[in-house]
Amino acid sequence: MIRHLTFFLLKVLGIKKTFSKDPIDVQALRKTDRKKPPAKFYRQFAIEHSTIGASEIISIASKKNNAEKGLIIYLPGGAFVSGPAPHHWDAIGKMVAQTQATIWLVDYPKAPEADINQINQNIDQVYAKAAKEIAAAAPLQMIGDSVGATLIMSLVQRLTRKQEALPSALILITPVFDASLTNTEIDEIDKVDPMLSKAGARSAKKMCARELDLKDPTISPLYGDFKGFPETMVLLGGKDIMYPDGKLAVQKMNQAGVKLAVIEELEMPHIFPLLPLMHESKNALSKIMSFINTNSSPTN
Repeated sequence: MIRHLTFFLLKVLGIKKTFSKDPIDVQALRKTDRKKPPAKFYRQFAIEHSTIGASEIISIASKKNNAEKGLIIYLPGGAFVSGPAPHHWDAIGKMVAQTQATIWLVDYPKAPEADINQINQNIDQVYAKAAKEIAAAAPLQMIGDSVGATLIMSLVQRLTRKQEALPSALILITPVFDASLTNTEIDEIDKVDPMLSKAGARSAKKMCARELDLKDPTISPLYGDFKGFPETMVLLGGKDIMYPDGKLAVQKMNQAGVKLAVIEELEMPHIFPLLPLMHESKNALSKIMSFINTNSSPTN
């Protein structure tokens, strides 16, 4: 019942309609952007604002000194063109309260003003700064939803090629593994996906890629190498057009020997762990926080 209500609300909000347009209406997507934390965060948490390169960093931490719990870099999704949005803040508030870890929400540059290479350069800068600050004293984990997860995987593939220090763990929420969206299974799921549609999603990726091939690993990590990845949690929804590529990526990760935890909910849409009310969403978010806690020990 709650799932049907959630799907109905998504339809009323017109998200699917927006994602059915090519070119996608960027300004329509940006209407739900919330660049600053909710007012209650300033009462509940220790908040700091800073910039690294062209990215705005909002640090959300417990008011207690829990530095040993480590740092989490959160890269929010938004099709490369929008975000962060209210659902990101809601999830982050719960994560900080439950795990006591510090979270950096990264508001990185967006397309069409920035392209994928500029965005990735900013992510590299943010990660380098975080890795320098945290050093080996505490764990450094990364969480991303949708294209935020894409950016994390692309980063880790660059780090492994350069043989540089990696995050201690990754959480990838309904990732975009292949920006080209050419998997033939996508068309059938497009009919039941309550949020996304291939036309608009691919349009947004083209805005970000510009002249770059959409199957380049820079924007489509499915075609990159997963060997050497740290422990990773992947969450997939069966009513998400990203699901077919998610299944392929999980196979590649397993073949590459990645220590992998997969949460698969066949009746769930894109970014379902961040959606309110549904039992599956609450359960998935709980598992995410357990994963964070398990990997929050400096000796893990």
